[in-house]
Amino acid sequence: MTTAPASASASVSASARLPTQALATLDPLGETFHLLQLTGTLYCRAELTAPWAIDMPPLEGCMMFHIITTGHAWLEIAGADPLRLQAGSLTLVPQGVGHRICSDSQARAEPLFNIPVEQVSERYEVMRYGGAEGSGGEFTHAMCGVVRFDHVAAQRLIERLPPVLQIGTWSEDEASWLQSTLRFIAKEAAALRPGGETVITRLADILVIQALRVWLDTAPEAKLGWLAALRDRQIGKALTLMHRAPEREWSVQALASAVAMSRSAFSARFTALTGESAMHYLTQWRMQLARTHLQGSQESLSQVAVRFGYQSEAAFCRAFKRMFGVSPGSVRGLVNPTARAYSDQAL
Repeated sequence: MTTAPASASASVSASARLPTQALATLDPLGETFHLLQLTGTLYCRAELTAPWAIDMPPLEGCMMFHIITTGHAWLEIAGADPLRLQAGSLTLVPQGVGHRICSDSQARAEPLFNIPVEQVSERYEVMRYGGAEGSGGEFTHAMCGVVRFDHVAAQRLIERLPPVLQIGTWSEDEASWLQSTLRFIAKEAAALRPGGETVITRLADILVIQALRVWLDTAPEAKLGWLAALRDRQIGKALTLMHRAPEREWSVQALASAVAMSRSAFSARFTALTGESAMHYLTQWRMQLARTHLQGSQESLSQVAVRFGYQSEAAFCRAFKRMFGVSPGSVRGLVNPTARAYSDQAL
């Protein structure tokens, strides 16, 4: 069964045109990281004096992070033990869950949006908060950020991350590089030179992706499910083929032939690793790409349908509504409401 009205033989012929050497050199996990591109970023340099505590609101669809450069802090999140944030550590809250950061558990927390900040630029602000000047409280300096990834590859990866991810043990070289990067971000934000926001965004990509790479290299759960499928020599290649060309008229037979497997063996291994059939995966991938595309495009629905592998606008609309429960036209220009609320209050 295919997701588009094309014959298996035509699909096999299309996939066969990919050079064998190109298939042999595919790096599915590397290509997935290439797709982790930021679509929204805000940085805050926090200068904090104990006692202090900040309630971070839930930000659906966003990833928050905290980097402690001086002193320490505690992160408290429902259902987990308090986590100590040491100087030099990078802590991600991948799914944007509401949490509390503080100097100690007894400090009275203030909601984030109630704390005044100095606006340096649209993407950078400075917060000075906590005990009164001269009170003798311990200083904590931190760089905090909110980032948003819209690509389906990022969404799939983030769904598999734990609620809190801490990288607290950098090598000496990595620690030096981290501090240099943070100083460079601050300099770019303050100088407001042409291209500064682009530099900040790219550096944010690097910081977050480096943390994810450490997690992928060390966490047992990173060897399971979709991530294990990306690492698999043959299934990973099939996933990359779908990722690279979602508009192609793929079939199970076409994908199996492209990675030198029988149809039955391919189907069984794909389902065992990902928990879903290849055609269901392809449909989900197409629809999630289409939803993101529609939010920023004025293309006609028939053009969008073809872009994501459907010869018929009606077939595309039916598939979209089955997956999301709404019509494709209803998501045009739609921005994540939580992310918009944050921007409205923070900027």
